[in-house]
Amino acid sequence: EARKGLSTNRSTRFVGTKQSREMVTKTEETKLNQLENQVDNGGGGAWEYLSLVRKLKVRRSEQVLKHGSSILSDSGKRSALGPDVWTLNEQVAIAAMDCQCFDVAQNCIKALQKKFPESKRVGRLEALLLEAKGLWGEAEEAYSSLLEDNPLDQAIHKRRVAISKALGKPSLAIELLNKYLELFMADHDAWRQLAEIYLSLQMYKQAA
Repeated sequence: EARKGLSTNRSTRFVGTKQSREMVTKTEETKLNQLENQVDNGGGGAWEYLSLVRKLKVRRSEQVLKHGSSILSDSGKRSALGPDVWTLNEQVAIAAMDCQCFDVAQNCIKALQKKFPESKRVGRLEALLLEAKGLWGEAEEAYSSLLEDNPLDQAIHKRRVAISKALGKPSLAIELLNKYLELFMADHDAWRQLAEIYLSLQMYKQAA
């Protein structure tokens, strides 16, 4: 029996993550917007802005791509970040995928691969890039491989569900969601998403 809960990937962007303003206080949003205006007008503070975007977990993909790429392309600014440069590479890679700038995303991921050749986190970025390009089969294989090493990776389970929905395979999405909920029963979003799929298939008893 499916409980209510999970917002589906309504965004046309590949990651499907909507900017969750309800999680951001008015003060934080004001500060973010002020910093964004300052950086957009050449007033500096790009790294502070990018850090705040990460902290608040909002999605400002075009701005992150623009200002993050500017830092990464400047050897002086890049060196000044120290180890934070890898965090920025990841942030820019995701923003670039949102904006369909796949060459930029690939370059960031290559830099991360070189630094962290065995990283599962980087492996997930590679799979996300395949998904962003619409290479669904290859992305699914990559996600399945990552799950073999870490079966409790919630993000990867959710990406597999997103792919099945993108391919118009609701039955597969139901199967994957049910398997996911066996592991993570407290995920209310997942219950809601499952209910929504059942309703779309007119399976009202299961959606109740």
